[in-house]
Amino acid sequence: MDDQQLKLNNQICFPIYSVSRLITKAYKPFLEEMGLTYPQYLVLLVLWENDKLSINKIGEKLLLNTNTLSPLIKRMEKMGLLLRSRSEKDERSVFIQLTDKGKELKNTAIPIPEKLLNTLLTEDVTLTEVMLLKDTLNKWTDILSDKQNDRE
Repeated sequence: MDDQQLKLNNQICFPIYSVSRLITKAYKPFLEEMGLTYPQYLVLLVLWENDKLSINKIGEKLLLNTNTLSPLIKRMEKMGLLLRSRSEKDERSVFIQLTDKGKELKNTAIPIPEKLLNTLLTEDVTLTEVMLLKDTLNKWTDILSDKQNDRE
């Protein structure tokens, strides 16, 4: 076996992992002003698109398990950003919806994506390249999600 395959610089996953961590870190100052963590911001992004979703639906959109999402949502409820309610049809289903405070944070968050994008654009990195990479990563997410679902 060729041990070149095991070198860190030859791994596809490592630059993706590194960029993910660094982008999350780049979000931090913007989110700290709002009193949010990055995972909380992701939950809000989902709810700003579609208020009142089940925890399961939020988990599907964020690729998170319910046991990861539930404590996060409980903390956000204590912060006054959202409300949890049980479904009248099925008590096992819990729905999440934004409070007025959660809805108001959207206005504060509007400039964040553009600010972050501007940190990525340089002479060497164009908007077209960023969008192409985003499209490729979305395709990989779909491929890997499908393969993961096939195994379950």
